[in-house]
Amino acid sequence: MEAGRFLVSVRGIEEIIERLERSGELDFDGFKMLMEADESGRERLRAAARACADGVYGRAVYIRGLIEFTNYCRNDCLYCGIRRSNQNADRYRLTQEQIMSCCEQGYGLGFRTFVLQGGEDAYFTDERVCDIVSKIKEAYPDCAVTLSIGEKSRESYQAFFDAGADRYLLRHETANEEHYGRLHPPELSCADRKRCLWDLKEIGYQVGCGFMVGSPFQTLENLYEDLLFIKELEPHMVGIGPFIPQKDTPFGNMAAGTLDMTLKLLSIIRLMNPKALLPATTALGTIAPDGRELGILSGANVVMPNLSPVNVRNKYALYDNKICTSDEAAECKGCLSRRMERIGYNVVTARGDYIDKQS
Repeated sequence: MEAGRFLVSVRGIEEIIERLERSGELDFDGFKMLMEADESGRERLRAAARACADGVYGRAVYIRGLIEFTNYCRNDCLYCGIRRSNQNADRYRLTQEQIMSCCEQGYGLGFRTFVLQGGEDAYFTDERVCDIVSKIKEAYPDCAVTLSIGEKSRESYQAFFDAGADRYLLRHETANEEHYGRLHPPELSCADRKRCLWDLKEIGYQVGCGFMVGSPFQTLENLYEDLLFIKELEPHMVGIGPFIPQKDTPFGNMAAGTLDMTLKLLSIIRLMNPKALLPATTALGTIAPDGRELGILSGANVVMPNLSPVNVRNKYALYDNKICTSDEAAECKGCLSRRMERIGYNVVTARGDYIDKQS
């Protein structure tokens, strides 16, 4: 009897994966079955996702140089270590000269994409952001500039784009309004976050969205809504990683998201969105020593070593126990390159645009 049930389950999972490969569609029952699959089912899902990524991008893993330039933030999101009310955060801002120095070092190491990430810091006005972007593009015209600086007006996004920004990363965090409200202060809304993403797409950015896996109060239904929203938005990049608590936040004692759930979702997202750029995040590497490698083998194809000055890295503490805070930029790049090579993938430092816009 047990063997019979197991056979039905295996066949069911294979049928779901085949349908997903063929159509990119997934109903809730199929999603639930994949998320509850045992190791055998997860391996089938992983293999399908990796084959899909290889079919689009080959054995390339794209590297982006991450510059965390400010940990000041006007927002008070309940999960975030740089939230406004965290009095224990050791605040910093990089100067324009420091940011340009990070780019110079990164360019010398072969990076052709710079990701400027920071909290929603009022010091960095539209004028300052535009000036930084335009100076990077002027100095390194063959490079892509990605911004990840939160919710702005459409006019601000247009100004950054006109200054030369190519990409914008903005995690939607959850597509469910009620769940969004349990993770964020009342002044923030799921509708506004989604509006930002649609504005960015309409302006012409290559857009990235994403969510935390295993965030407090998250349900399978919430995760399925996330998948449907991603399918509707058709972003160029999807960044997901496990929720990791930060001790100085209201969620400091909550359980972290799991490796298994994150890897399954990476594979599902790859099969639903074959051309998407999917990072194997630092958070994934934080919850498991080989987390980033497992992410690549589950369908991801981007990694983001840190170009920030070493003396500020541990201050950008969105969550606890973040890895690679003491490594120099060259060490980060070299370590990740070797890790990817060991699992059979080639690190590519080129811009690595979305497949429809290769340059």
